[in-house]
Amino acid sequence: MIAKKIKGQLSKVKFALGYNPVVERHERAETFIPEGYRAVFTLTADFELAWAPRYSHNHTDPLQASIEYARRERENVPDILELCDRYQVPITWATVGHLFLHSCAEVDGHKHPEIPVVPAYSGPYWDFQGADWFEYDPCADLATAPEWYAPDLIDRIVAAPAGHEIGCHTFSHIDCRDGVCPPELLESELHECRRLAAEKGLELRSFVHPGHTVGNLDTLARLGFTSYQSDPGNILGYPVRQSNGLWELKRSMILVYRPEWSIDYHLYRYKKIVDRAIDSGTVCNLWFHPSFSRRVVGEILPGLLAHLNERRDEIKLSTVGQYVEFLNAN
Repeated sequence: MIAKKIKGQLSKVKFALGYNPVVERHERAETFIPEGYRAVFTLTADFELAWAPRYSHNHTDPLQASIEYARRERENVPDILELCDRYQVPITWATVGHLFLHSCAEVDGHKHPEIPVVPAYSGPYWDFQGADWFEYDPCADLATAPEWYAPDLIDRIVAAPAGHEIGCHTFSHIDCRDGVCPPELLESELHECRRLAAEKGLELRSFVHPGHTVGNLDTLARLGFTSYQSDPGNILGYPVRQSNGLWELKRSMILVYRPEWSIDYHLYRYKKIVDRAIDSGTVCNLWFHPSFSRRVVGEILPGLLAHLNERRDEIKLSTVGQYVEFLNAN
C-alpha cells in the first residue's frame, strides 16, 4: 500500500510538470484537426466481459476474477450508455466477437472448431500453457452464462442516441503479437467477428489488440480494417499512417479509479487532459475497461463527460471510425 501511495504521488508530480501525457509536436498539426476545432477527442472501451482476465498474472483465481469483472461490466454498461446519451459523447466499443453470440455449442467434441488451435505462449499480462484455448467457454447461452455472451448489450449500444461505434477486439481475446499469433489464427478470428457483426448490419473497421499485443498489422489491413491503437506511453499527439494504410492512434491515458487519489483529483486530472489537448491542438484518445469501479461511473465519468460537452465547440468529439474517415478524406 505504501508503494502504491508513493507511485500515485510521483504520478501526480509528473502530471503537474506536463510529462504525462507527453504532448507531441508536428509541423503539419492542423491537418489532423477538423476545420473549426482546436483538438479531437475519442473514447474507447475494451468490451470483453469474462474473456480478458481468465489467464491473468494478477489474480490467484483468474477465472473467478473474470466472472466478477463480467458481472460488474454488465452492471456498468447501461449506466455508461445513459451518461453518453445525456452528454452526447460517443464511444468506440472494441468488442470481443464472442459477445455477439446468443449461444454456442461443441461440434463433435470441439469448441469453436472454426478457430485454429491457439499455440501455448507467455505474455506480458497473461500466459497460455494449456491445450484448449476455449476450455472455459461454457458452450451455453445468454440466459445461463451472461458473463460470456452479450448480444443484448451490443443491441443497446447500437441503438443508443449518442451514436457509438462497434469496433473489433478479436473473437476470443487472443495475443496478436507476431511470432505468437500465426496470421491464419488472426484471420479466422476476424472473419468470425465480421460475420457476426454483419448479421446485425455492422461493418467492423476499428481494431484494438487485446492486452496491447500489437502485431499482424498487414493482416488487419488486408482484411479491411482501417485503424489500430498503440500504447507506447501516454501521449497527446497525432495519428500515424503506416505503409499498409492502417492508421495508428496513440492512447493518451486509461480512465480508471485509483484508491490512492481523491475523486476531486480524478476529476481534475481527466478534465485537465482534455484542456491540454485543446491548448496544444492534439488528439486525445482516452480508453477504459467497462468493468472499472462503480465510482468511475457514479462520480468521475459524469463530470468528465459534462466537461467535454461544455467544450464541444472547441474539441471534436468523435468515434475512432468517424475520425479515420476524416483522416482518409484529407
